[in-house]
Amino acid sequence: MQSYVVRFLRSLSAGGLVLGTLFFAAALTPSLVPRTYLTQGVLAGACFAIGYGLGVGWRWLWRYMELPEPQEGRLRALKLATAATCTLIVLLFLWWAAGWQDSVRAVMGLEPVGTAYPMRLCAIAIAVFLLLVGLGRLFILVFMRISRWLDRYVPVKISRVVGFVLGVLLFWGIADGVLIRQALQSIDASFARFDALLEPSRPQPDDPQKTGSPASLVDWQDMGRAGREFIATGPSAEEIAQQTQAEAMQPIRVYVGLGVADSAQERAQVALAEMKRVGAFDRSVLVVITPTGTGWVDPEAMDPVEYLHHGDIASVAQQYSYLNSPLSLLVQPDYGAEAAQALFSAVYGHWTTLPHDARPRLYLYGLSLGALNSEKSADLFEIIGDPIQGALWVGPPFESRIWRQMTDRRNPGSPAWLPLFRDGSFVRFMNQNGEFAPAAAPWGPMRIVYLQYASDAITFFDYRDLYRRPEWMDEPRGPDVSPELRWYPVVTMLQIALDMAVAATTPIGFGHFYAPEDYTSAWIALTSPSGWTPETIESLKHHLAERERR
Repeated sequence: MQSYVVRFLRSLSAGGLVLGTLFFAAALTPSLVPRTYLTQGVLAGACFAIGYGLGVGWRWLWRYMELPEPQEGRLRALKLATAATCTLIVLLFLWWAAGWQDSVRAVMGLEPVGTAYPMRLCAIAIAVFLLLVGLGRLFILVFMRISRWLDRYVPVKISRVVGFVLGVLLFWGIADGVLIRQALQSIDASFARFDALLEPSRPQPDDPQKTGSPASLVDWQDMGRAGREFIATGPSAEEIAQQTQAEAMQPIRVYVGLGVADSAQERAQVALAEMKRVGAFDRSVLVVITPTGTGWVDPEAMDPVEYLHHGDIASVAQQYSYLNSPLSLLVQPDYGAEAAQALFSAVYGHWTTLPHDARPRLYLYGLSLGALNSEKSADLFEIIGDPIQGALWVGPPFESRIWRQMTDRRNPGSPAWLPLFRDGSFVRFMNQNGEFAPAAAPWGPMRIVYLQYASDAITFFDYRDLYRRPEWMDEPRGPDVSPELRWYPVVTMLQIALDMAVAATTPIGFGHFYAPEDYTSAWIALTSPSGWTPETIESLKHHLAERERR
């Protein structure tokens, strides 16, 4: 065993270890979201392996080009000096790691960690490194076996190219056809069982005005777990009246789950029929919701707007998946947009038949993947003759087309994490500190509000971070971004990619976890509710924050 370890260590590339060490060290620096020693170890190990692979590739290219190399005696001295330097770098960066993580935690109001658990971190990183290096060597073994077999039939250069391509196809076929598909099938079955699970704490409603009741066109069991949660929660008319000290109505919530019908178009027609049944079009405000991948509707989003309009509001949502947003985007990339378009088309088609002075103000809402699909639900060219009143899109994913265009075309001098677009009459961006718009800027006929946090990696991830510094790192930075954050080629992109996976583990009001107080400000900017003063707004925000903690 000892001799095998020695042989393995001797087989490692010195150049690969140098670049791998630099990648490992850079991975310990802060990013947008606090990391545990487990996630930090996985990230550092992956970065070490990638840096090692790039170093090995660079070494191979150097030799292939027959460039001069140091003599054997100097090479040994160089290796010793390099090993000592790499060890010093690792120790220094491990020493600083806790402080860097505390810089992220400080801007989010979290207690300092005190230690980065360097021994545990290194153990995890080494395990990940060995696993990835092992897979890399296995690929090289397969590639060389195929190439040598082809040497008997074709020239060497051709056999190497063909062997490499066949090796990639073989590994991808095994990964995609066996590992990934089997994992996705297991995950799919698990999510399906969870979605169908009936919670004893949320019995079927008796009120005939509620979706899922015995009088409803939608069966309670067919609504899915997220739909039942959406209908069963939310403020009552009594709660709203008690907080606002004014007469209030019971908000209308309509939800159609996957089990209601086979196609998105059929589910949309059921949703429209249910809306007509409960009188949704008789309310002053109507919100078409595109939920996240699981079908979940953030209660911190809908509760504030129902309070702001004293319950004189209706909302409708249609489920398009029971997978979480990343998996839904991977497995069912078109389902969300199709469902959002079908629901909006059905609602908008009926809404346009109503008299202008006797129909509700119509808004769109979406969070995360819901924001991406909500953007796709309404074609501006089709509604320009009879426009809706606006949209609230929260934590839009980095692939959101309209968000990207507005951000890239922002006014000079405005930060990428809170842009100012033209005169602010059409679209405005908001964060924890409110909106960024000219003083007393008037709104146009249609309003779009983006609520986003600078620490939300789902919004600010970009594949181009691989090779260039992102603009949201420019000064001034967002209030929730560590001043210690720096850009490193390749590594920063991997850091932000990991941040996406854990973006909702932050305290509320940071990352991808949006606070009801910030939703309240966004809904006020979008819908301009009447009868509210700064004092009553602050009271409502406090009430919603306390309600969320219960």
